Amino acid sequence: MTDSNDRNPRSPYDLFAEWMKEAEQSEPNDPNAMALATADASGIPSVRMVLLKGIDPRGFVFYTNTESRKGTQLLANRNAALCFHWKSLRRQVRVEGAVEIVTDAEADAYFESRPRESRIGAWASLQSRPLEGRWELEKRVAQFAARYAIGTVPRPPHWTGFRVLPSRIEFWRDRPFRLHDRLVFQRAEGQRAGGTDADAPGWTTEHLFP
Repeated sequence: MTDSNDRNPRSPYDLFAEWMKEAEQSEPNDPNAMALATADASGIPSVRMVLLKGIDPRGFVFYTNTESRKGTQLLANRNAALCFHWKSLRRQVRVEGAVEIVTDAEADAYFESRPRESRIGAWASLQSRPLEGRWELEKRVAQFAARYAIGTVPRPPHWTGFRVLPSRIEFWRDRPFRLHDRLVFQRAEGQRAGGTDADAPGWTTEHLFP
């Protein structure tokens, strides 16, 4: 098990990949689950659990209905925070940064990879809006299943992905007597969010008191 005090990787993505790999072997359900914190235009925060669906040198990707509560908040306030908590490993990773919408090609590719039932569900669900009863949702599912009974199910125009472009990533590891390890990667001053490892000056690191 990698110790965050043993070395400081050049990129936080290297360390995150190591921790995620270990989480995939130890967590009983959804090692890619993460808390997503957003805020509306007035700054009122909201948080919920979502699933990480991609990671690259630019950031962390998840998908949603843009007309949902989180979707409208992300469009109004392009900043977000993530928190991964792997209880079996006694670790967490916190991510903070700006948010961008993924390309249509990225969204189309991921949508096509989903089970057909999930693609139908993306059309049927008026996410975050009042539901009169379960029957109303089931009726809409049946309607869209009939509409797209033949051929592919296209991606709804209101369904896409968001990428959190980290400016700060903190790796937290449990230690006895609450003397935990905390390693922070921070974008160097002037470094654009979402830059790759090839972009100088890269990341700075520091350890924090627990």
